[in-house]
This record gives sequence, C-alpha cells and structure tokens, in this order.
Amino acid sequence: MPYVNIKVTREGVTPGQKAELIAGVSDLLQRVLNKDPSLTHVVIDEVNLENWGVGGLPVPQYRQRRTT
Repeated sequence: MPYVNIKVTREGVTPGQKAELIAGVSDLLQRVLNKDPSLTHVVIDEVNLENWGVGGLPVPQYRQRRTT
C-alpha cells in the first residue's frame, strides 16, 4: 500500500490540479512498481508561504531577493 505525500505552497492549487496530481502519481506507481492504484494513498498538503523556506529564507523573502 504506497503512501505519497505531496507538499505544495498554498497559492491557489485548484481541485482539478489536485485530482490530476493524485491520478498521475497513482498511474506512475502502477506503471513503474506495478502497484494497485486502488491501494495507493496520496495526500496533498498545502503550506502557507511563510511556513516554507528556501535558501535559508521564508519563500516571500527568497522570491523578493530573486526579483531584485
């Protein structure tokens, strides 16, 4: 029973995009590892930008530095 946890920043990921991620990951596990999609669990966590860090900075600050 595979379990996949996808974490994305909370920036308007639509229900359709989430459904596509779930189907795509389930498909991939079936194709590559021969796992039954009906037993594959996919969880998508949305994380606030201020709770996600890159390069030692919260994402908003990191992005601001990259644009200046």
